[in-house]
Amino acid sequence: MPKRRSASTGLSRRDFLKAAGMATAAAGAGTQEILFPALVRAQEPIRIGQLIPFTGFLGAIGEYGKQGATLAVEELNARGGVLDRKLELITEDEANPGVAVQKARKLIERDKVVAIEGLVSSASCLAVGDEAQRARILTINAGANSDEIRSKRCHRYVFNTEGCNTQYVSAVGSWLIKARKVTSWYFITSDYAFGHDLLRVARNLLTSHKGTEVGSDLVPTGTADFSQYITKMKQARPELIFHNLAGADVTNFLKQYAESGMRTEVAGGVIDAAFAWPVGESLRGSFPIIWWHEINNPASKAWAERYTKRWGRPPDNQAYGDYTAVHAIAQAIEKAKSTDSARLVQALEGHTLTAPMEGLKGRPLTFRAWDHQLLQPMYVVQAKDKSKWKDKWDIFEVISESPPRGESLETIAIPKSESQCVLEPIA
Repeated sequence: MPKRRSASTGLSRRDFLKAAGMATAAAGAGTQEILFPALVRAQEPIRIGQLIPFTGFLGAIGEYGKQGATLAVEELNARGGVLDRKLELITEDEANPGVAVQKARKLIERDKVVAIEGLVSSASCLAVGDEAQRARILTINAGANSDEIRSKRCHRYVFNTEGCNTQYVSAVGSWLIKARKVTSWYFITSDYAFGHDLLRVARNLLTSHKGTEVGSDLVPTGTADFSQYITKMKQARPELIFHNLAGADVTNFLKQYAESGMRTEVAGGVIDAAFAWPVGESLRGSFPIIWWHEINNPASKAWAERYTKRWGRPPDNQAYGDYTAVHAIAQAIEKAKSTDSARLVQALEGHTLTAPMEGLKGRPLTFRAWDHQLLQPMYVVQAKDKSKWKDKWDIFEVISESPPRGESLETIAIPKSESQCVLEPIA
């Protein structure tokens, strides 16, 4: 009579029971994994680390990112997990670059995660990227925008589901100049890595369209009072106020700008729904966003409904980024048939996201092999008048998808000829 084999380990039933008995007997000596590693590995979950801010001026994003990643893990586990193993999410507060690196080391060395995802602060992401490369652990940036992360500070073990500043500015800037025909801009910018990089990209775009910069201010993160900057804007008389702000600074600035009575058009290089919702009926302006819960395609709507049912509110764009990142990690594991980071990196290079996730945008999304940026469309959204809201979440209407359907997603990304990315060897 042929021996029966275990589906999870490939062992015969007789060998399975024999090895299990040996492992139990050896438990006191701590030698289970040595005697029967295949069984132990099959029982252990696949651990994914998440670094996301819960404190500081970016803190409001954290809970959305955690919820997006948690929902992805729950849905994947409901379908049987990955390689017949359940997934486990271990979340830490990225806080600041120093803390983020410490937490990354903890996830890698103590928690034994197979990959890390998350991050929002560009400064933290740059620091963690260096650490991930040193440790050779797959890391997916789901929230940091600086071009530098994909250019001169790119790494072989770091991928990006979040869009870069060039993608965001290309989407909204071209629309502002071509459709709105505003070419006299005043910049207000967060004084850290993200803001500096976004200002550089926005200036380059304005100059390329022969526009004029009529003023510029750098502001510390966590600024509570923007009145001095708004006074300078009034005096400069631009056609457009273009903000390169992040986090709670966006909320405070947009509220105070509306209260000042200024009617000059306002726009931004990036917007997070989590920081736009609190502005409420004072919200005005046009912004680029990576994802919005009312994007009109079936997969996107279905996911927004599942998220809302699970958490009691619509997902913001950070929830989308972390949800996407977890699915990308799961797809890499399935494709590589392994949790080894080097094999996961190779599996993702040039990989197009597949079902059941597929990017939720109704078109194929692919990681570029040479800089690990996910190529994807952006959406230009415009603030709605409160009279048109269905509920307090209904603050934007999508007015443009960039690039349009039928055009290459490369058109809004960093051109290879302008990138300084040189990826390290795999090992």
